[in-house]
Amino acid sequence: MNLFETHRALLDGALQALATRGYWSPFPENASPKVYGETAQADGQAAVQALLGQDYPLQQPGEVGRVAPEQSPYGVDLGVRYPECRPDALIAAARAAEPQWQALGAQGRIGVLLEALTRMHRRSHEITHAVMLTTGQGPMMAFQAGGPHAQDRALEAIAYAWKAMADVPEQALWNKPQGKNPPLVMQKHFDIVGRGVALVIGCATFPTWNTYPGLFAALATGNPVIVKPHPNAVLPAAISISILREVLAEQGLDANLVQLALSLDPAHTQALARDPAVASIDFTGSNEFGRWLQDNARQARLYAEMAGVNTVIIESTDQYAAMLRNLAFTLSLYSGQMCTTTQNILVPKDGIATDEGHKSFEQVGADLAAAVDKLLSDPRVQGAVLGAISAAQTVERIGQAASKGRVLLASRALHHPEYPQARMHSPVMVALTQADYSSYASECFGPVSFVVACDGADGALATAEATLREHGALTLGVYSTDRAWTERSVQLARNTRVALSINLTQGVYVNQSAAFSDYHATGGNPAANASYTTLAFVADRFVVVQRREHVAAPAAA
Repeated sequence: MNLFETHRALLDGALQALATRGYWSPFPENASPKVYGETAQADGQAAVQALLGQDYPLQQPGEVGRVAPEQSPYGVDLGVRYPECRPDALIAAARAAEPQWQALGAQGRIGVLLEALTRMHRRSHEITHAVMLTTGQGPMMAFQAGGPHAQDRALEAIAYAWKAMADVPEQALWNKPQGKNPPLVMQKHFDIVGRGVALVIGCATFPTWNTYPGLFAALATGNPVIVKPHPNAVLPAAISISILREVLAEQGLDANLVQLALSLDPAHTQALARDPAVASIDFTGSNEFGRWLQDNARQARLYAEMAGVNTVIIESTDQYAAMLRNLAFTLSLYSGQMCTTTQNILVPKDGIATDEGHKSFEQVGADLAAAVDKLLSDPRVQGAVLGAISAAQTVERIGQAASKGRVLLASRALHHPEYPQARMHSPVMVALTQADYSSYASECFGPVSFVVACDGADGALATAEATLREHGALTLGVYSTDRAWTERSVQLARNTRVALSINLTQGVYVNQSAAFSDYHATGGNPAANASYTTLAFVADRFVVVQRREHVAAPAAA
């Protein structure tokens, strides 16, 4: 079966969507049984349940034991035991699998990956239940972000990889006239060759959404991949790897092209990152380890998304109530544990003009706190929107944030109706002044927001520029009825190279991005040096190796 032709329509649809940047997704985000099948959700949950407390069915070279590091934020006893393998064995197996994958060619590789991706989609309920249990995401968010939206980003990376590789012809006949003498004629061949072993290091909160782009971009361009998931969110990555290995084996390819790396010893990951065979590293996580990679894995190209200070500026609004509702949801979704969630809300200290009259700084803060409180007043909404806190350290940050200024909204420990052991806390909101720069100028990951009284709208712009230049951000939002001031914010976004959202009051939120339309991060500020997805994210993952030789000149007609 020619898998490339089987899935050609899917690839063509993705390429068309990338060219137009309108709304498009081949993977429905509606988890309805009418879409995925009457028993799909139950089957997926049962498949995950069958793995709990067991050895995960994955055999890889160099296994020295089994580890079970995951602790569910919902308090569920997971106990899945994964293989721990020697780094040198993983590297050797990856390199051994590379020539066969390379020989398959661009079309062959793309076909295999599209087949694997469609199988992942069919197992969305299984993968996303694993996402929910390991990350603390609410059920619907886990399904959408962990399943269809992550699959969208994978397909986006595959499509861009194809676009980059398709620009390279396989061969050419070079014929250079020499006047009265016979022409110089050469046959030239151009081989797309991956740079080498790719290491993809996942994060604790989005183990598919942030892993799939680098995983599929590296594979599509001819590289073997070792996936090192966060130790608290292994299962979604393991299932995804198993699907890829299954398709590879069916096609007569070496399944060790894709491997799982896991150990409780940080030196294990460090050894992989510094291995001379590792040519690229995709990383989502802390600044501390990101900088370690920059300093110590210099042989590898690093595609990194780290911490930033996401900001919203409120200059004025003609939809005050809708603005508050939009921001309340933004601050509450998945307990603020998204790399795109707003942290700093900058408001002129003398207040703002609204459709409900002038609102003082104090009133804006109080009203926003009340909007969050109202949103989360229903226990069913709490569980669906907040989910659970991924790490105990995040709970500690909530308490630390409350000590920095005047508390507008105190955080409360909450009870989850289905998971009594879940780590759930409502957001904390703190009022600060522009002079409290050290308190709000670095990331405070989690359900923490600072409402900052600035010296007018100009002071808010200057404050945003300072934090964006120093720490970067993935998102910037503004609310204003003044088009001239809004244009200044547009220029600020350009200068600091951060994505801008203007006057969001409907069902789109600053911390959400849509594949095939939105670029996730720009790659142009300290928060991230790459973007999901541009050609730059894929095009440097391969090289073109040419060979040429003289041939006889074509016979004259």
